[in-house]
Amino acid sequence: MQTLRASDYGLSIALLSPAIVEVIDTLTKAGYEAYIVGGSVRDLLLGLHPKDFDAVTNATPSQIRETFGRRCRIIGRRFELAHVFIGRDMIEVATFRAPPRQAQTSASGMVLRDNAWGTIQQDYARRDFSINTLYYNPQKNMLLDFCHALDDIRDKKLRLLGDPVQRFEEDPVRMLRVLRFAAKLNFSIDQPILNILIPDMTVLLREVSPHRLYDESQKMFSAGHLTELLPLLIKHHIWSQLFADVPQQVTSFIERAAVNTDQRIKQGKSINPAFFYAVLLWEAYLKRLQQLKDKGLPDVEARTQAGMDVLRRQALRTAIPRYSENFIREVWEMQPRLIEPRTRQIPALATHARFRAAYDFVYLREQSGDTGTRGMGQWWHDYQELGTDDKERAIQKYNRQLIRDKRKRVAEGQLIDDHNTDNADDTDEVILSVPELASTRPAARRRAARNTEVAQAIDDSLDHAVIAAGKTLQNANHPITRRRRKPREHFQVEMGRNK
Repeated sequence: MQTLRASDYGLSIALLSPAIVEVIDTLTKAGYEAYIVGGSVRDLLLGLHPKDFDAVTNATPSQIRETFGRRCRIIGRRFELAHVFIGRDMIEVATFRAPPRQAQTSASGMVLRDNAWGTIQQDYARRDFSINTLYYNPQKNMLLDFCHALDDIRDKKLRLLGDPVQRFEEDPVRMLRVLRFAAKLNFSIDQPILNILIPDMTVLLREVSPHRLYDESQKMFSAGHLTELLPLLIKHHIWSQLFADVPQQVTSFIERAAVNTDQRIKQGKSINPAFFYAVLLWEAYLKRLQQLKDKGLPDVEARTQAGMDVLRRQALRTAIPRYSENFIREVWEMQPRLIEPRTRQIPALATHARFRAAYDFVYLREQSGDTGTRGMGQWWHDYQELGTDDKERAIQKYNRQLIRDKRKRVAEGQLIDDHNTDNADDTDEVILSVPELASTRPAARRRAARNTEVAQAIDDSLDHAVIAAGKTLQNANHPITRRRRKPREHFQVEMGRNK
């Protein structure tokens, strides 16, 4: 172990959040050891801005709760932790851990429960990567390095503590973490790790809770380094363990969405990780949609069912929450409405709760070369920049273009004409043929014959009545012939009302 002066490596209280300083100070004053540990110390040494700070102490969770009172909440069964709330900030505080005497593990060796408390020397050995084993006490200006972590940070190398096989078996999620760190920090991966990142090892991810894998996928999507991470997931056989129905390649659409997501994070804008799920599963959705249409399902029903089917299959790998599922389905189902909008519905579509996400989806599809958007991504992009009057003119122009396109398709023979004489014959097309139901019982046949005769008699009487009425109306002096009536076609009268 090396005990170093923290200020010699650029660390100071000024770089820390007030919340983590208060947590360390409170625990120290209560008589406990307390340190800032993990990725926050690593990021400070690399000149990055940590998103959050974690603390570690020799106080047990119950003692931490006694120290902070109502501001503390104990969570976790597999790893018991304390969440301490300082104003709007939340600091995660863990207790030093020791190797468990009788670890509760799965058949593959994954640790199911680990709440054996220990010393700081035992705790560092339980951590995964060397670069995450630095302990920093700001009050004492002290930095503890147990395993040459500073050397690995200087060399930009990801090194796993202990036997990589055993460490991955204990927690398969470490395979995701090593790739996420490599993409985020631009570090090289130690060769012993690369040697075991094979399908036989990555299949251990199937034993991890789908809910935990979804949380890990959110971290991957929101880290700001998706563009670098996606090829690593495919190269090291992890992609197929997370997304079974997604082809193992970064398509133009996925790449464009990844670049856009990273840009938004760098600009400080919010993102919804469910949006990237919608991008990843888009091809699987289209494939399932076509299968359902081929089976004869109506379009609306097929879209709803396809979305449910694809998300249900994905939930076997990563348990997407219900609200995220609804978001994804709404984005998918709004695609045809934005690509072929009815002119009168355009203003309402622009104010829809999911318009922004659905529009971004269309626009990214178009930018990635998807011709199925028919240029509507750019149209909606321009429409949002217009004033009220200009929007009305844009809608009118769009409507005129629709009419011209329809006429063009008719001229090119792309629309079927109901009165096309090429395939017409002298007989009327039979719309619906209902076969006669012959009965084997004589009495039933006699009743059917009588009913047929009665129906024919009624039809004949109606025909005679119409003819008689026509002859009567031929009289020019008849009152009804003297009324000036607007000629109307039959289809213009529905349900007894003139249209």
